[in-house]
Amino acid sequence: MVVTVGCKTEKSNKMNSLNKSKDTLSITVLQTADIHGQLDTHPELFWENEKIVFKDRGGLANIKTLFEQERPKNPNHTIIVDGGDLIQGSGYTALSEGKVMPELIKNMGYDVIIPGNWEVVYGKDVMMDVMKGYETDVIVQNMYHEESNVPLFPAYSVKEIEGLRIGFMGINDPDVPVRQNPIFSKGIGFSGLTEDLKNQVDELKMNENLDLLFLVTHIGIFKQVELANNPIAENVDYILGNDTHERVREPIQGKYAKVTEPGAFGSFVGKLTLHFIDGKLVGDEYELIDVDPEVFPANKEIQELVDKAKEPYKDHLETVMGYTKKPLYRYLTVENPMDNMITDAARWKTGVDIAISNGFRFGNPIFPEKGNPAPITRANLWNLLPVNEKVKTGKATGKQIKKWLEKEMHNAFAQDPTERFGGWLVRFSGMKVNFNSQNEKGQRINSLTVNGEPMEDDDYYTISACVRPGDPIDNLCRMSGVKDVEVKDYTIHEVVEEYLNEHSPVSPIIDGRAYAEDLGEYSFSTVPQTDYKFQ
Repeated sequence: MVVTVGCKTEKSNKMNSLNKSKDTLSITVLQTADIHGQLDTHPELFWENEKIVFKDRGGLANIKTLFEQERPKNPNHTIIVDGGDLIQGSGYTALSEGKVMPELIKNMGYDVIIPGNWEVVYGKDVMMDVMKGYETDVIVQNMYHEESNVPLFPAYSVKEIEGLRIGFMGINDPDVPVRQNPIFSKGIGFSGLTEDLKNQVDELKMNENLDLLFLVTHIGIFKQVELANNPIAENVDYILGNDTHERVREPIQGKYAKVTEPGAFGSFVGKLTLHFIDGKLVGDEYELIDVDPEVFPANKEIQELVDKAKEPYKDHLETVMGYTKKPLYRYLTVENPMDNMITDAARWKTGVDIAISNGFRFGNPIFPEKGNPAPITRANLWNLLPVNEKVKTGKATGKQIKKWLEKEMHNAFAQDPTERFGGWLVRFSGMKVNFNSQNEKGQRINSLTVNGEPMEDDDYYTISACVRPGDPIDNLCRMSGVKDVEVKDYTIHEVVEEYLNEHSPVSPIIDGRAYAEDLGEYSFSTVPQTDYKFQ
């Protein structure tokens, strides 16, 4: 274990000597992030020895066991934080509009929770009711009632442990109204990473006489690292990051603060241990703990609550829609089998030239075992497609599509962290693109074909995407100016169910419809100007 002391690193024997001092106080911070409504243990993807492998991880009841094992190691000195996106991402949270979560979360033992970018999915009023139901500190500095500028929740929370004052300030992504369907966040205003934020951070540190200050942020790893190097964070010690589902196994050191991010879906818990002498921080240790059900068996009480919460929806959601012979997953930045199946289904149903889907970062893997096709349930479908909107079709010129695709590539691969958008590259069927992710903005595409033929600037191509309520009628997946728009009378879930009914068992693979020559086939997230690697 490497320990950071000031700006220098020392071996663990240095920390061992500190631990023996009678004046040493240790505080533990446990962090979850982006649980996305995953209530139970589920398959998780890992990249090991240049291969994809799957292991069972997560489950709220298993996380509770982990919490109960960790607290006694540092009794009365442990703080548990969640970084948002709790109430969206599964069928159980979608069909209940998040209402399955409060009874579960208030029994988990969290001390601080912030809203994430998806907390708005059921509207402001539902979000407020659900989060108040957690009966713990919900904080966020930059969300307010649009009509009155009154904050939705307190900006910060202060915890005191043996005279040490520790502050937590919450920050959600100011781009929520653009990233999500605009109607989701109706009535909510957002502020950004501005000089006013710096003033509030500095005033919090001084006015509350804090010994340590955490920013709990839901803005993505790229912006979190940038923030750690920004004067805004001059008085910040740690940024507990969330949103992009990255598995940071050693904190990323910025100029002013260190950054963590503990994966997603409840598959991991970040553990930060802080060591003090005479009230001064002298060192830290960090571990990303796998929530392995063999190590952390389900807590009986929480599992009973989970089972009870699921009961009204279980029969419907656990109905099998079809089967897959190939693993379905969505962890690669450019192309994934899961999205290939979804966009193939949409193109099959609509008959368009190009079917488009968002570059979502979530969805638990589905994989065959022992040579048998794996079942795909409605619950799986909600994991893959977290909102079930109607399908929208129209037509656009090759020039429009190229311009839109270049913009989407910049959103995903911009070297300036502030220009990244949070998701991965959009997914599609019927179109094939070769590009270089590191080229300049607007110059990434090397070749682009539709149905095997080069895309022509002046030709029109039919396209489909899902409706984004609140968007202009001529907007498809953030592409504006689309002509002959038609909203179909069926939803994307109905499309995939119908497709599976006719084509099951399916065998989606990575087929090169999107390929970045500088990234290769298996491209996981990287963080520019750091040595972070997904694993």
